[in-house]
Amino acid sequence: MSTVTAPPARPPSSSWIKRTLSDRIVWIGLAVWVVFSAAIPYLAQGAIPFDQPMLAAMPYRTRVMIEIFGPVVAFIFMGVAYALTRRRFVDIAARAPERSVAMRETLGVLSYGAVVLIGGVLVGRLAGSHRIGLHLAGSMFGMTDSVSPREVWAWSLYNFAFYAAIPYVWFRRRGYSREQLSLKSGNPLNDTIVILVILAIGLIFDLPGNAIWKLSGRQFAAGALLAFVYSFLGTGLPVMIFLTSILVPRYRKLTGSTAATLVLGGFTYAAMHLSEYWTRYDTSAHAALSVVFIVLFFGGPGMVKAYLTLRTGNAWVHFWGYHVIWPHVTGDTPLFVKIFNL
Repeated sequence: MSTVTAPPARPPSSSWIKRTLSDRIVWIGLAVWVVFSAAIPYLAQGAIPFDQPMLAAMPYRTRVMIEIFGPVVAFIFMGVAYALTRRRFVDIAARAPERSVAMRETLGVLSYGAVVLIGGVLVGRLAGSHRIGLHLAGSMFGMTDSVSPREVWAWSLYNFAFYAAIPYVWFRRRGYSREQLSLKSGNPLNDTIVILVILAIGLIFDLPGNAIWKLSGRQFAAGALLAFVYSFLGTGLPVMIFLTSILVPRYRKLTGSTAATLVLGGFTYAAMHLSEYWTRYDTSAHAALSVVFIVLFFGGPGMVKAYLTLRTGNAWVHFWGYHVIWPHVTGDTPLFVKIFNL
């Protein structure tokens, strides 16, 4: 089955804008952004209560601005992706089954994901002292506590098994091909260009002042390898299979809208992070602030991952260009050096 065909006649830009602004899911997304942004000062009361030592020196107002305008940054990446793929047309909705089946599968996958999310909290406590989230404890923001190698093993194997391996095998057994799961490129050259450009933009922001420059050559080599392998298993494959391979085509089928698919992708990706190690649920204010920060911080990247898959029809594009290498290898290599005492 071919997924790359001649694009249909493009509607006027005014028509595209009108369709987008008439979508209820888009308005829900905008409303959540506005309400959550406005709620931060009331919930935080001038202080961010999370264990994120890498951001501790940042002024409170700067932290708040990063959260509020973080989703806007996502549109920079999406704009670049559109420019690089403007001559391509991929009907990713055609890879999903008819609507009633797509709805049942979507609800089933989301319910399953909720169970896996809760299970990670329990398994994490048994394996160590931290919840199992989509990111390893200490990833991206650092932490004042320590993480054991055993916890790293438990985190990566749990997420790989329940977010990636089981859903992949299940849908393959249901007869879905690798192409229908968006795991096969229809245009390798253009996909490679998108990966390299998106990755380059991320590295431009990430590498200046990065802690990896303080590592020795041996530490960097060993730490980067560990960061790659564990991030590959523990967060890269789980996000790719669960969200962009399975859910994104079904969101597009059910909504018939690219914009709505992006909003749903952002919400889903954020929901997968609700058990992140730095979140606090000890009080109602902390719990609400945790949800606000999760949605605002991870909603944008979730939309980018969904958009890259929609534009290329290849879930591996976001995997290589916008997840495993940057930010995880570049950002988490010092963490793995510390955990494994390299």
